Amino acid sequence: MINVTIRDTQDPTILKFELPEFITQHQNFEFKNIDDAKDSPLAQKLFYLPFVKSIYISGNFIAIQRYNIVEWDDVKDAVAEEIENFVNNGGKILTVEEKPANAKQPITVYAESTPNPSVQKFVGSKMMTKVAMEYKNIDEASSSPLAQELFKFPYVKEVFIDENYISVTKYSVSEWQDITYELRTFIKGFIENGGTVIDENIAASNPKTDKQKIENFDNLDVTSQQIINILEEYVKPAVAADGGNILFDSYDETEKRVKVVLQGACSGCPSSTFTLKSGIENMLKDMLNDNDIKVEALNG
Repeated sequence: MINVTIRDTQDPTILKFELPEFITQHQNFEFKNIDDAKDSPLAQKLFYLPFVKSIYISGNFIAIQRYNIVEWDDVKDAVAEEIENFVNNGGKILTVEEKPANAKQPITVYAESTPNPSVQKFVGSKMMTKVAMEYKNIDEASSSPLAQELFKFPYVKEVFIDENYISVTKYSVSEWQDITYELRTFIKGFIENGGTVIDENIAASNPKTDKQKIENFDNLDVTSQQIINILEEYVKPAVAADGGNILFDSYDETEKRVKVVLQGACSGCPSSTFTLKSGIENMLKDMLNDNDIKVEALNG
C-alpha cells in the first residue's frame, strides 16, 4: 500500500506529491496539458481536474501547478488520495521507456543577454528544475553538481538556476564575447551526458530554500498575503524572462515597507532600483490602494 506525502514548494501554486519509491531515475517529465501527457496515464487522469495547470514528474514526486480558481488547502488531500488510489490499483504513472543514465539526452542551449551587464542567461530546451536556487560561491553549491562545475571556470562569480535556464554572473575581468561560447557548450554537454543540474533532495534542506518557502502563508497578515500573490502572478514571470527572481521577505505594517529578495540577474543589476521604484512599488500602491507603500530590495 503506497501513501503519498504532500510537500509545499516556494511557489504557492505548486505542491509536490511524494511517493516512497522512485518513479523515474534519470529523466524529468513535464506536461502542460492532457495532449502532452500521452506518456503518463496518471497525468492524463489528473488533467481532468479543472484546476490542474501543469504536471512535472521527477525522482519520487509529482509536482502539480494549479490555476488560481482554487486554493491548495481545499483540494490537496483529495488529489493525494486520487494519486494513491490510482497507484495502489495498479495504474501506471509513466508508460514511456526510460533512457539509461548514460544515454545522451539532446538539448538545445542558447545565450540571452539580460538588463544586468554582468549576467548572461543560458536557456535550455527542457525543464531543468522546479526549485530555484542561487549560489554565491562553490561552497554553497553542494546541491548542484552543475553549479559546482561552473565555479571551476575562473570568471564565474555567481550562479542562479530556475526552471529551464541558468543565469551566470561573471567577474569584470572577462567579456561575454570571449566566454559565452565556452559556457554554452559546457552546459549543453553537461546536461546531454546526464549530469545533475540540481539535486532537489539536498536543495530542500538548504537553509536558504527553507527561508524562501511560504509555509506559514495562512498565518501572515492579509496585506502580506496580497503582496505575495501579486509578486507571484505579475512580477515573477517578468523578472524570470530577464534571468532573475524576486522573493517576498517581509512587510512592516507600521512603516508600510515591503522587503523583497533579488536573485540572479536582478541581484546587483544597475536598473533594479528603477524597476523596483517605478514598476513594483507603483504596482503595489495601485493594487493595494495605498500610496504609502515602499519597496526595499535585499540582494539574495
